[in-house]
Amino acid sequence: MKLSLDWIRDYVALPQDVDMTKLAYDLTMSTVEVEGVTYLAESFKHILVGRIEEVLPHPNAQKLHIGGEVKEIVCGGSNLEAGMKVAVACPGAMVRWHGEGEPVEIGIARLRGVESYGMICASSEIGLGDLFPAAEEAMILDLSAFDAEPGTGLADALDLNDCIMEIDNKSMTNRPDLWGHYGIARELAALYNLPLCDIEPYQPPEGTEDFPVSIEDDERCPRYIGVRMEGVGVKPSPFKMQSRIWRVGMRPINALVDITNYVMLATGQPTHAFDADNISGGITVRRALPEEKLLLLNGRELTLDADDLVIADSEGAVALAGVMGGSKDSILPDTDRVILEVANFDSRGIRRTALRYDNRTEASARYEKAVDPQRCEQALSFAMTLFAELYPQLRVTGFRDLYPRPLACNEIDVDMAWLDKRLGQHLTDDELKEKLERMGFGVSFADGVMHVTVPSWRSTGDISIKDDIMEEVARMVGYDRFEPTPITTSFEGAINQLDIDLVRHIKEYLAFRCGMQEVFTYPWMKDSYAEALLESTEGVLKLTTPPAPDESMIRSSLLPNLCEAVAKNERYFTGFSIFEEAQVFADRDYSTPYDPSESLPFMARHIAGAVADSAMPMENLFRTAKGIVEYMPRMTHMEDFTFRKEEKPCWADDTVWLNLFVGDVKVGDLALLSKKTSLRCGIKKLSVMLFDIDTEKLVPFRSRTNRFEHLDSFPTVDFDISLLFDASVRWEEIRAAIQKKMQQADSYVKSVCFVDEYKGKQVPDGKKSVTARLTIGADDRTLKSEEIETCALGVVKALEKKLGAMLRGSLNA
Repeated sequence: MKLSLDWIRDYVALPQDVDMTKLAYDLTMSTVEVEGVTYLAESFKHILVGRIEEVLPHPNAQKLHIGGEVKEIVCGGSNLEAGMKVAVACPGAMVRWHGEGEPVEIGIARLRGVESYGMICASSEIGLGDLFPAAEEAMILDLSAFDAEPGTGLADALDLNDCIMEIDNKSMTNRPDLWGHYGIARELAALYNLPLCDIEPYQPPEGTEDFPVSIEDDERCPRYIGVRMEGVGVKPSPFKMQSRIWRVGMRPINALVDITNYVMLATGQPTHAFDADNISGGITVRRALPEEKLLLLNGRELTLDADDLVIADSEGAVALAGVMGGSKDSILPDTDRVILEVANFDSRGIRRTALRYDNRTEASARYEKAVDPQRCEQALSFAMTLFAELYPQLRVTGFRDLYPRPLACNEIDVDMAWLDKRLGQHLTDDELKEKLERMGFGVSFADGVMHVTVPSWRSTGDISIKDDIMEEVARMVGYDRFEPTPITTSFEGAINQLDIDLVRHIKEYLAFRCGMQEVFTYPWMKDSYAEALLESTEGVLKLTTPPAPDESMIRSSLLPNLCEAVAKNERYFTGFSIFEEAQVFADRDYSTPYDPSESLPFMARHIAGAVADSAMPMENLFRTAKGIVEYMPRMTHMEDFTFRKEEKPCWADDTVWLNLFVGDVKVGDLALLSKKTSLRCGIKKLSVMLFDIDTEKLVPFRSRTNRFEHLDSFPTVDFDISLLFDASVRWEEIRAAIQKKMQQADSYVKSVCFVDEYKGKQVPDGKKSVTARLTIGADDRTLKSEEIETCALGVVKALEKKLGAMLRGSLNA
């Protein structure tokens, strides 16, 4: 937001020699961040007012009288004539050729044999295009209406010796009172203990009839003031008003529109003027009707939502409340009767409407910050003063101020002992009272408690708790004036966040040990991938304003975006593996929400991966992905997974799938992406194994159970045993049976691992051959061959008894 120092001086008597560097620093340290300060006159250095003495065809060029000197300038302006005052860029001035590109420095040039002293400028060439719009590109800026002698600097001639401050909007999001020059003036008056100009309330003339206004939704519209006036018309506003509007980044239009913009820029309260001849009956503030249409001022036709608040007459909606007026009621060249609207609207409703139609305006930007209803009186007073000045023949024919929901100013009790402790220093009652009253607060003291009444302009979401009062006191004292005190917090011991560390360890394991690439995707999903990977999209949270028409859903799973990444990379690679760790979002039951309108969805962190290859046999692809998941607990120090088939994921192959469990809690899935789902995702050549794990259900070990063990002092022997099992028997069951045998006292088996699995002509139907490798040895001696064979046979017998295994071949060491 831009602020004019000259404008601010209308409301607070700042010293004429004020140090702008200090003022910007004080504002930044206490109130809002001043991003920059621009001295407006600097833009018009070496640009003077000149008077044309005579206009001659080339080669004699134009002759100008500049401060007692006559100079020749070559110019192609279409509207030049003798006696005309113009803006002359003398050598050294910076201008934009034809109003385009970067500024270039003007010098004395020779054009077709004639020496040209500088340049006669159009308004767009010196940055004044919005203030002095030209009907044609070749029209020179005519300054004949200004009382300035030739040789006068342009900044002096147009009274542009102003200082413009640029404020960071983000730094005052919670300060709706500062979105206008009067609000900043109030803040400077408090900072420097200067008097603030009072605004006298407006009183309509006696006998003014009531203007018909009704409010159907007083929660969305706490206050509405309507003033009907006659004796106005469309004409240019005074140059001073136009200049001020232009200085802060808006474009002057005509007197009726400029008054409303000027009042908004002065007070922060938006206003609107309707053409009274186009309003049937009175004004009604209501919700939009189903499928109601509204044509806006910008020519855009809307089909309104029932949540939208509209300004309506007896025939229908004429404006989108707090956002933009309609074309029906717009100010036209023949307008001579207007209805002035000064209203207050609920901030959240305006924000939703502006976002719904992607139509944020200067008015909606202010209403979204929660403007206080009391400010309507200030804006009305400013507006009616300006109308009276610009239209002496003005007559007010109707007035109505509906205020069904008066604002209750916040009242806060602050314990003085608490305040002293939080500030780190003691302030007397008189000091506190003086500082707070300078900002408009009411203050009283009783029994060690300070009772504070918050002014209306700070009661709409800004000041609501005692900590806010503490902040107000601190900033008025000056943050840089508090003595630094040492930190008194003592750290008793390190905090070991095992849950957080576990996620980090899993990501490092996948990246460094497994060679997978980490990817990062957006928190929304393409609709086509969501429909392919999810069993149902019903209940999936949707974005009100999606980034693209086909990306309307927030991700409830990482797999849709992961499959999209696989599809995109299929063009470049025949095999790769990727993973992502991020939040997924789901609706939740808000039984006791802290704020029903701002409740957040349930957010759980998941980790998902994809192992894709076009040439690897299916069995190897499955074992690769299963190995990655199976070894994850061991490498990251958490409780082991168990694999069972209980609930097939909707996207999985009918055969190749497993559920992951920690104890009896299902934590994820591991499965081959089905051919049908692959094709729906645009994956044509790659076979893809996917895993999806809810990291918040994983259980890290709370303490290490590692213990020192000597390396084997005596040799061990690896034995492979090949057994026939039913095809339905899983390796997990085989390993569990062997491990149970290992726990017996007479067993010398130290470990077991999977070697391979075989199905073929040599194996009966419904059977499979599984080869397991046993590591056999003793801690106190070297085993004899008979002992080793006996130990291995004991494992075989245990498998025969437990799982019905049959020995396929002889034992081999």
